[in-house]
Amino acid sequence: VQLQASGGGLVQAGGSLRLSCAASGRTFSNGVMGWFRQAPGKEREFVAAIRWSGSTHYADSVKGRFTISRDNAKNTAYLQMNSLKPEDTAVYYCAAGYGIILSMLRQIRAYDSWGQGTLVTVSS
Repeated sequence: VQLQASGGGLVQAGGSLRLSCAASGRTFSNGVMGWFRQAPGKEREFVAAIRWSGSTHYADSVKGRFTISRDNAKNTAYLQMNSLKPEDTAVYYCAAGYGIILSMLRQIRAYDSWGQGTLVTVSS
């Protein structure tokens, strides 16, 4: 599956952005969609994931501020980001995987398709 992430940009602290991840080549209605991010000089980290059942999972750092969702008819996943903080500044990547068990949802190696990344910059 090919993934195309979009929606990044520059926003002030406290603002909002919505990222989109459009998938092509294979339906992901029975897969897992995830969002990861990588800040300058840091390792890529898990942000959120949504399973085929619709269940969602979040990193503690974004819980209550970010919402992941999916539209299977459009083969698209979204990440609504509210109350953004400067520490949310990073390149955000969407990822897709199939057959990922619950304990592996936060692991980079569990996902086999990745988008190109979209830059989110939060100014203070």
